[in-house]
Amino acid sequence: MSLKIDKPLVSADWLNAHLDLKQLIVLDCTIPKVSLNTFVSEEKTQIKGAVYFDIKKNFSDNKSAFPNTVLSPEVFEERAQKIGIHQDTIVVCYDAVGTYSSPRVWWMFQLMGFKNVVVLDGGLPAWKASGFPIESIVVNKMQRGNFKIIYQPRKLKYTADVFESIDNKEVLIVDARSNGRFNGTAPEPRKDLKSGHIPSSVNLPFIDIQNNGKMKTETELITIFNSFKNKKEIIFTCGSGVTAAILALGAAIVKLDNVAVYDGSWTEWASTKHLPISL
Repeated sequence: MSLKIDKPLVSADWLNAHLDLKQLIVLDCTIPKVSLNTFVSEEKTQIKGAVYFDIKKNFSDNKSAFPNTVLSPEVFEERAQKIGIHQDTIVVCYDAVGTYSSPRVWWMFQLMGFKNVVVLDGGLPAWKASGFPIESIVVNKMQRGNFKIIYQPRKLKYTADVFESIDNKEVLIVDARSNGRFNGTAPEPRKDLKSGHIPSSVNLPFIDIQNNGKMKTETELITIFNSFKNKKEIIFTCGSGVTAAILALGAAIVKLDNVAVYDGSWTEWASTKHLPISL
């Protein structure tokens, strides 16, 4: 019997109990840190049997002018098949930070219409803290899968969509960056990028829905997202589309489904001429 997932988040205990299930694939979604313009991974271990999901090189459109741009549905389908994803696969996403880049991958699969995907709460640190099996970084190759996309375009927003939403009271734009970056009192990490935020947007730093790399409880998240529930649509944005997905994950935990991610986020907005910026 196939195991179906009915929630977006699982614990280390849950994963350990199902780790040997043939249907399950664990994806290491860690984004390597940047050192001297070179990607360097500081983590030397992974969850036993994990497959590396390379967000930067294989699962972003590297022809785009902006970082982390989502792939076309057709290319995503082909590359997901290549790493062994089947229609009945249970995909568990984790990262070495905690719950940081793994929600981005969870959201990508949601965008492609794949529902049997979850995030490991607390990622590798939580897994290690529980004493569960790890291994040195190795390439675990899988047989090609039969994954098929059922594209959900409403989950993805472009700059024009966001611009049109600024004066729409039924749409809420929520920024996952820090208060300092949102208010323009802290510099952007990308050189020469303007500070500030999208007009009419509100600030909910992604760290405010987490505790030590884990997502806050459902009860806590319900309180945080309570003011969002009467909006027709919620658009999450951040620096380059990664931490916006953490907010999307939080919304999914409390069963808000009228959400989308602005893929280009602040990097695209602040780099595009003649767009309004608030401080």
